Amino acid sequence: MVKLVENPIDPALVYNSICSSFSGSVVFHYAVVKQQAGTGKATTSIEYKSDGDTALELEKIAAELEHNWNLEDVLMIRRTGCLAVGEIISLVAASSPNSEDAFEACKSGISRMKKMTTIRKTEKFADSI
Repeated sequence: MVKLVENPIDPALVYNSICSSFSGSVVFHYAVVKQQAGTGKATTSIEYKSDGDTALELEKIAAELEHNWNLEDVLMIRRTGCLAVGEIISLVAASSPNSEDAFEACKSGISRMKKMTTIRKTEKFADSI
């Protein structure tokens, strides 16, 4: 399942969104806006915009993960809008009968989400306010 959302991602509600009835392992990764992104400037927020068919791109990533690993389910959530430091940007979750596949699929999903071509980001810095 994939979701493109504007509202905050609630970690407490996400677990029930992923099928895990036959899984021995469920791995979640939340990407969060950090204050220092390696630019030497303090980030205050990041604006994320969808530029193209982001849902389709997410679905392709999820399908790849399901093809490459023994998974029961994959959940990918990508947020758009202006996010402040500490807010959740995205979620990759994988459930599997074994932990190795769940971890590897989640790791690959994180890497692929970072390289999405349909998401544009504009970082806002403290010194530019």
